[in-house]
Amino acid sequence: MMFANRFTKTVFGLALSLSALVATQASADATLDRIKGRGKLTVGVILSGAPFGYIDPKSQEQKGLNVDLAQALADSLGVKLETVTVTPPNRVQFLQQGKVDILIANMQYTEDRAKVLDFVPTPYDRSGGAAVVRKDSGLKDWADLKGKPVCISQGSNYAQPLIEEYGATIKALPSQPESLLALQGGNCVAAVHVGATVGLLLQDRPEDWKDYAIPFPTELIPSDSVIWLRKGEKDTQAALDASVKKLHASGKLLEFAKANRLTNTDFLQAQQKALSAAK
Repeated sequence: MMFANRFTKTVFGLALSLSALVATQASADATLDRIKGRGKLTVGVILSGAPFGYIDPKSQEQKGLNVDLAQALADSLGVKLETVTVTPPNRVQFLQQGKVDILIANMQYTEDRAKVLDFVPTPYDRSGGAAVVRKDSGLKDWADLKGKPVCISQGSNYAQPLIEEYGATIKALPSQPESLLALQGGNCVAAVHVGATVGLLLQDRPEDWKDYAIPFPTELIPSDSVIWLRKGEKDTQAALDASVKKLHASGKLLEFAKANRLTNTDFLQAQQKALSAAK
């Protein structure tokens, strides 16, 4: 009798576990329905600087290419947009915990990231890293960083090539602003971040950065900038991929880039040409 009770409890427990698993999978697959049902797309964005995401000092509104893209995706789904500010250390956690539906957060595609998350196949940009250094540093190319301390953001995809290819010593800070402050404070010889962002920073704040430059002739590992989702959300992935393709084909993404002063639009021009021809 006791064995029967234990067996019954075990079977009941397994049934509950399977039910919970099925419910979790159904919930994950129902993300698109949930977005439409509540009438809101929640997007995690990084506001570390123009051209991708920043707070306008006059209006205090969020601006940037990533914010414009998020709004266009919400419009394509017929819902309102809610943005949630994330940082490199917490952005994946926010997505996995369901605090945001998707990430448009300066996360380029890497194989390691794709093992943990799903992504929208069509990239919305392609970005590489640039090194900000003191003008009197004598540093002229990536190989000159060997054995030297280099500041990056936590979770940056630039860490691996800097260590493995160029022998740099990495100092990972919670955010790009903190990394750049560390550079100014002499804690590292270079700060490596998305080229378009640091390029505009030096241009827009010449007094603050008069002693610094971006002298290296190439960008570090130019990679596809993609929208990230939780694993298994195929309906959401397909809907957003169709929207990104339309934004490329119509030239809207190129418009967003130019309006936000993206310095290199070669990739976006090529995507616009290829996807408009494919229609």
